[in-house]
Amino acid sequence: MQRRGRRAGRAALVASVCAISIGVLAASASAAPSRAAACDGKTVVCSTVNVPLDRTGVVPGTIPLHVETVPAPGFARGVVFLVAGGPGQGSAHTFDLSDPSEAAYFQFLFPGYTLVAYDDRGTGASNALDCPALHGPDIAGFEAQTAANCAAELGPGTSFYSTADHAADLDAVRQALGFQRIAVMGVSYGTKLALAYAAAYPQHVDRLVLDSIVPPNEDQSFAASILQAMPATLGQYCANGGCADATPDFAGDVVAVANKLANTIALDYLQVVVDADLNPGLAAELPAAFHAARGGDLLPLRHAMAIDRSDFGGTPADFSNTLYLATVCDDGPFPWSPSTAPSQRPAAIKAAVAALPPGSLGPFGTWAASLGNAEACAGWPGPSSDLAAPAGPLPDVPVLGFSGGLDLRTPTAGAASVMAQFPQGHLVVVPGVGHSVLTADPSLCAQKALRNWILSGATPGTCARATSFLPPLGAFPTKLPKRLSSQQTLAVTTKTVREAEASWLATALMSSKPETVRGIYGGKLVATTDAIALTNYAVGSGVTVTGRLKVTDIGPPSTFTGSVTVAGSAAAHGTLTLAHGALRGRLGNRKVGG
Repeated sequence: MQRRGRRAGRAALVASVCAISIGVLAASASAAPSRAAACDGKTVVCSTVNVPLDRTGVVPGTIPLHVETVPAPGFARGVVFLVAGGPGQGSAHTFDLSDPSEAAYFQFLFPGYTLVAYDDRGTGASNALDCPALHGPDIAGFEAQTAANCAAELGPGTSFYSTADHAADLDAVRQALGFQRIAVMGVSYGTKLALAYAAAYPQHVDRLVLDSIVPPNEDQSFAASILQAMPATLGQYCANGGCADATPDFAGDVVAVANKLANTIALDYLQVVVDADLNPGLAAELPAAFHAARGGDLLPLRHAMAIDRSDFGGTPADFSNTLYLATVCDDGPFPWSPSTAPSQRPAAIKAAVAALPPGSLGPFGTWAASLGNAEACAGWPGPSSDLAAPAGPLPDVPVLGFSGGLDLRTPTAGAASVMAQFPQGHLVVVPGVGHSVLTADPSLCAQKALRNWILSGATPGTCARATSFLPPLGAFPTKLPKRLSSQQTLAVTTKTVREAEASWLATALMSSKPETVRGIYGGKLVATTDAIALTNYAVGSGVTVTGRLKVTDIGPPSTFTGSVTVAGSAAAHGTLTLAHGALRGRLGNRKVGG
């Protein structure tokens, strides 16, 4: 969970790839519960659970929670509630159990379990909150007044979307479905909700699965845990010399570039870094892009930021930025009390940042505190009539946690601190994987560990580093001569094709529609799920690439074939064919590429 409520990415597509690799089959459903009906014509049972907007009764109204259930085949081993992240993602919407491959995937993870996913209040099909002013790929740069305007638009119901409210809803769904004890699998913010539920209703918790763990009492006002862990985590992106062709010091480049700018654009660049833990294409771009920026060329980094800000056609039903604000701003804590007037909160933020001990923001200056939630929430009204946060002891139940070695938004240190609170807890750290491990680990190590734990209670072992979909790009071709030889043109064209592959991975797997990416020095590519169409695409001055590349294997590693025409004022012109990872052909009437 992180300030700007970034989309969770097309992690479900990776999950589908994993499910296909495992070879599991969708299970048949048992008899449907009463008061419900099959909603996909096959296995998924849909129902609605109405819950009060305000459980104190002061503000009237109810919220219909959309619930989807896939009954276990035969005798049920147990029941698991799948809880998505954000906050802002509806779990039913995100886990999409009506898709047979998605249902099969989670039935593989939880063999013999009934699957339940419901859209939290304010998300998906459960009255998704929507302020048009917050539309867009993220809420970066929105000032407190924008949040205040949104809250005014929503009216008095803004106070009833805290994690405590969500936990009470989860129990209401449990009761409505007639289950006495449940397992809860939470992802990202979903882990915070799962832990809140376990503390409030310990007698109803059978076991917990926590993926990308958010410590429930962590102060996220200034994103301190993210900033402190960022350099070490970036080092993991370059383990075993993986960034040698791009930079000798990826973390140092990020710190130097951000602190030199120390402004709003620097915050945007840090946000791009954080977003890379859910986007392997973006992760492949950044080491070379930040190294170029440290040397004075910001164009590759601006290119990466443009990719990150792409609108992939999401709607408030996919992710509600408004619900994100409503929950995190209600939860706190912040350096002001709920009764503090919004006009006084900026001063409270300034004083709190000034009082931070050295190192609180890692190697970054005080400007980086704006990465946290405090500034956006300064305009949100404090809760006026709400549930108290649960304070009961956590249940002594089996708990399995997962943390990605490349996870920037929920660092492993926080996961370890949470897991230490459970006598029957075990943490699996998966190197080479970022956020949302169970839907992003292509090695299937994490998924198999969970399945074995469910079946036998076996303590999972360690996971090897997962293979990357694409390795980090080599250094961008900057300061090119006005005329290039055939071999020099081949080198630049190879870098152009590699960057196009990374742009494809960063966009096509995040979207259900074709995505257009502009070249750093002009031209464009259009990324679809199975191909890349390039038109005068240029990542170096004076070399353009036109052609079509076909995705032959998503991977990892991702592989491509095709042919391209090379032109441009500095290039040796010609045509090249891509096969087996290398370009070959003729440039400037010379044979190149072997």
